[in-house]
Amino acid sequence: MTGIHTIDTHYLGLAEVAAAYLIVDGDRAAFVDNNTNEAVPRLLAALAEQGLRPEQVDYLIITHVHLDHAGGTSALARACPNAKVVAHPRAAPHVIDPAKLVASASAVYGQAEFDRLYGTIDPVAEDRVLIMEDEQTLRLGGRELRFLHTRGHANHHFCIVDTATNAIFSGDAFGLVYPALQGEGTFAIPSTSPTDFEPELARESIRRLVSERPSCIYPTHFGRVTDIEAAAGQLLRHLDFAERLRDDAENSDRPDEALEAYCRARLFDYFAGLLDGMGNLGRDPNTWSHLKLDIDLNVQGIAFAANKRRRKAQTAGG
Repeated sequence: MTGIHTIDTHYLGLAEVAAAYLIVDGDRAAFVDNNTNEAVPRLLAALAEQGLRPEQVDYLIITHVHLDHAGGTSALARACPNAKVVAHPRAAPHVIDPAKLVASASAVYGQAEFDRLYGTIDPVAEDRVLIMEDEQTLRLGGRELRFLHTRGHANHHFCIVDTATNAIFSGDAFGLVYPALQGEGTFAIPSTSPTDFEPELARESIRRLVSERPSCIYPTHFGRVTDIEAAAGQLLRHLDFAERLRDDAENSDRPDEALEAYCRARLFDYFAGLLDGMGNLGRDPNTWSHLKLDIDLNVQGIAFAANKRRRKAQTAGG
C-alpha cells in the first residue's frame, strides 16, 4: 500500500528505540535507515507485508553512517539487488570502504561487543552508491524526495523531505522522541554524540527543518512526531545548555581526561530537573533507564567537543 510505514528494528533488543522507514509508491519502494544486520529480516518482512519483492526496492537511503542507522547497509543491499544506496557526500566513502568506520567502532566497543552488535559490515560497490547534494531530488514512483544537508549531529548527515506528504525523515537531526518518554506533552532531547557535535549547526538544522513547515517529522528514534514546534523549542533549549556545558568544560581547570566526569554530573543534574516537571513519568525509574544510554553518549560528545576546542586553541596559540 502506498504510504510511509514505520518498522521497529528492536535495536539492542528493545522496542521503539530505533526505527527504519519504508516508503511505498505504487510498485516501487525505498527504505530510510536500516539499523544493523539483525534488523534486515524485519525490513524485508515489512516489505513483503506490502506485497512487494526485494527487486522492487529502488533506494536504500541512510541519513548518516552511524551504525544504528547504517550498519545493515551491505546486507540489505545484497538482499535488494536493484537498489542504490543513497548517501551524503561525506558518508558515501564509508559505505564504499567501511574499514575505517569498522576499526573506529571496534576500538570503542571492543571487538567481541562490536561483533555481537553489528556483525560483518562489507563494502558496497561504488556503482551502487548514489551521492545526494544539498537540495538535490530523486523520483520514487510518482513522488519526489528532496535532500537537505543537516550538520550538527554529524558532518555526514542529511534529511529527506517526502514531497508527496510533506513529511521529513530526520535521522538524528531532530533529536530523540522516544514513545516511552512521552507524557502529557512532547518530550524531545538532542543527540550530541561524538565526534561531530556542533551546537550552532545543530540549531541551524532544526530551524531549517521547521522552516519547511512539514506535516510531520520521522526521527529514527522513534516514530512520527506531529507537535513540531514544541519538540523544536525543547531541542533548541537543550542545545543551548549543551553548548554552555561544552564551553564551561573547555574553560575549566580540569584536565582533559576529567571532562567526561564533569559533563556527566552536570548533564544528569540537568535531566533530573527536567524530569521533576514530568509528573509520574519523571518519577518512573524506567524513565532513567531509558535515558541513560543517550545521556552517556551525549556526555561523550560534549566532552569530546570541549577537548577538540582546547586542542584547536593550543594549536592556534603556538
